[in-house]
This record gives sequence, structure tokens and C-alpha cells, in this order.
Amino acid sequence: MNASKSISPFRLSSLLRRQKDPILALQLFQNPKPDSTPQPKKPFRYSLLSYDLIITKLGRAKMFDQMDQILHQLKQETRFAPPEIIFCNVISFYGRAHLPDRALQMFDEIPTFRCHRTVKSLNSLLNALLRCCEFEKMWKFFVGIDKYATPDACTYNILMKACCSNEYLDDAWKVLDEMSRKGIPPNSVTMGSLIYCLCSNLKLKEAFKLKEDMAKVYGVPPTIYVYTSLIKGLCKIGEMSLAFRLKEEMLMRKIKPDAAVYSTLISGLFKLGRKGEGF
Repeated sequence: MNASKSISPFRLSSLLRRQKDPILALQLFQNPKPDSTPQPKKPFRYSLLSYDLIITKLGRAKMFDQMDQILHQLKQETRFAPPEIIFCNVISFYGRAHLPDRALQMFDEIPTFRCHRTVKSLNSLLNALLRCCEFEKMWKFFVGIDKYATPDACTYNILMKACCSNEYLDDAWKVLDEMSRKGIPPNSVTMGSLIYCLCSNLKLKEAFKLKEDMAKVYGVPPTIYVYTSLIKGLCKIGEMSLAFRLKEEMLMRKIKPDAAVYSTLISGLFKLGRKGEGF
């Protein structure tokens, strides 16, 4: 029996998984029975896994026109409803390629695939917009966020990072206030991002005060992420002495500095033409 004629949906998924070349993978997906008659009596019954595999391969290869064709085909399927994670991945692919409009379009179209949008796709979209530096579009989502999905701590952390990327300190505090209003407790990522924003705005006194008060006021003890954010902020504005002092404080508190801390310190010294100092 000819193997190409007896290929099954399971076999196709296995072949797609092993195929490294996205062009060959697409050809295989589009023509899983190359030796069959031009117009088979029954169309091939693709599995959800096959769709997921080919969409992922095309997205990673930035073959977006071809990926859109597969998505259109997926939309016509009636045997199953695709899970949200497929569309989260597509949105992320567009974000990495700096195609914010296509990411927005995919987010809008999710319900047309009989898939319910949740905070997962919302967070994927916000991350994509952040990567594309589309801060105004992110803020529009923040204003009317409840009509899309119920936000979680990750949602607000992404928005906080956007505020810090632009050094919009007032907006950063608004995000924190909104979290408090909705009963969503901040975490170390939230506080670290805010501390970095304070440093970028030369609010060093407020940044150190927040570090000291965060456990008591917000219930978040200083973690390595918080220290790394503060050190990064200090290095950005050239306050190397304070940055190295924080590294010593970490050791005193038995918080082991990681590669990110040392890399930030070294980069800060190089930026000031002081390579070879501090260690």
C-alpha cells in the first residue's frame, strides 16, 4: 500500500512536527496525499494539532501571508473550536515582527473562530503592543479594559512596564491605584517596574522609600527583581555608587545577585568610561 495514500491526521501531525523547513511543512500540510486523485471524494480531516503545528512554524518563520491562509481555513472548520492559545501565539508572532495592526486584527477576530477571549489573549495583545512601542493604543485598552476581559496582575504589570518605558510616572501611579481599586495585589514585578520609573525620573528618595515600605504597605518584600530594577534605574542615571551599595545590601540580606545584576553594573561602568572599577 502506498504510504502517501494511507496517511492519517495523526501521521500528518507527526510528519509536521519533524519537518524543520516551514516551506516544506506548508507543502505537506496543503497536500497530505500527493498521490491521490486531484479531487478526492472526501476532504482530508485535519486535526487541531496539525493546525497548531503549521501555524507555529509559519509564524516563527514570519510567513504571515501563508499563516493567514491557514487561519482562514481553520475558521471554516466545524468539527472543533480552536483553543485561545493558538491566537495568543499568532498575536505574539505579529508583535515580534512589529506588526501591531495585524496583532490587533487577530485579537478582534478571535470570537469569529468560536473561541472565547480571556485575559490570556488580552495580555498577549498588550505585550505585542508594548514590543511595538504602541503606548497610546495600550492606554486605550487600559481605559476600557473591562469590556475585553477581566484583567489580572500580569495585565497591569504589562501596562506598568509601558508607563516605565515612556517614563510616565503619573500613569504608573494610576496603574497601581487601579490595581488597588480592583483588589488585585501588586507583586515584585509591579513594584520593580515602578521603582525603575522613579529612578528614571530622578525620584531617588521616593524610589528608596518605596523599596523600604513596600513590604509593609503593599505586602511585597524586596526580591531580586526589585533590586535588579532599582540597580538598573540607578545605572541608567549614572548613580554607580548607590548601585554598588545596593549590591552589597543584597548580599547582606542573603539575596544572591544574578547575572542580570552584574551585567547591569558592568554596562553602567562602561557607559561612564570606568571599566575595570567596582569589582
